[in-house]
Amino acid sequence: MKNVSPSYLKHQFLIAMPHMADPNFAHTLTYIVEHTANGAMGLVVNRPQELSLADILEQLRPDIEPPALCQHVPIFVGGPVQTDRGFVLHPKGLTFQATVDLEDELALSTTQDILFAIADGVGPAKSLIALGYAGWEAGQLEAELAQNAWLNCPFDADILFNTSSELRLEAAAKHLGVNLSLLTSQAGHA
Repeated sequence: MKNVSPSYLKHQFLIAMPHMADPNFAHTLTYIVEHTANGAMGLVVNRPQELSLADILEQLRPDIEPPALCQHVPIFVGGPVQTDRGFVLHPKGLTFQATVDLEDELALSTTQDILFAIADGVGPAKSLIALGYAGWEAGQLEAELAQNAWLNCPFDADILFNTSSELRLEAAAKHLGVNLSLLTSQAGHA
């Protein structure tokens, strides 16, 4: 029997509240990969960076010209920790050298072979590629939630894979019936 504490937010989205001061997380939607008593790990899923998959492939296999479609595959800023490390969220089904099955038909792969598979047209049909991750020490995320820095909402694959990145935060908030633009950025001031 699984011992699941309701305070743990594994496999949920975190919506940054409008007053979030940390520039790493202002206006972000973060998917929580893991959350235990020891801390939490997540990936920001709505902050594309200037890099495309083609740029990454030029670094990883400089002798092979990246396919044109790779110019249009964005690389997201997954968070401020280990920004040179890649993480790929994708539907379950295909397994790579380092693939972990998450919940709800979602998987996470962390090895270069998935990038090559995507480039070569044999990878997952839908994916989100991020560099870096968000990490919280034991009790840190709970404290931030208690300070109303975040709203949590259920994971929705449609938001992750079928919603354009600039609309994901709003879509997740709508899922909760919240209009973020109506929330003041001056928390606690009427």
